[in-house]
Amino acid sequence: MSGVARMYSVVLDCPDPRALAAFYAGLLGWKVTSEEEDWVTLDGDDQGRLSFQRVPGHRPPEWPDAGHPQQFHLDLVVDDSVRAEKEALALGAVRHEHQPGEGQGWTVYLDPAGHPFCLCVSSG
Repeated sequence: MSGVARMYSVVLDCPDPRALAAFYAGLLGWKVTSEEEDWVTLDGDDQGRLSFQRVPGHRPPEWPDAGHPQQFHLDLVVDDSVRAEKEALALGAVRHEHQPGEGQGWTVYLDPAGHPFCLCVSSG
């Protein structure tokens, strides 16, 4: 099946694109491939691309509050959840107090700009 478009990048709004790109570069092991004052892009080779866009007055989601919802989140697969959590926290992530997947193989965190993401235990 052929679509109209191809996926190019997921873009996250944030107050500081360089800082958030550095966080995700450390978390994913990806490289910065483009950097401007208000826009930074990471490339994960065949894994995809993330871009970070400066938004003055950025207001992070307040998940699970439906009044200002998460809108989207990233699910990231890890082989060792204990090691991954330790490294994510050292990079600046925060373990979210709300954990709806307790015992389901995934844990919710917030990146330094407040976007939720999940570290999911690899099933393979």
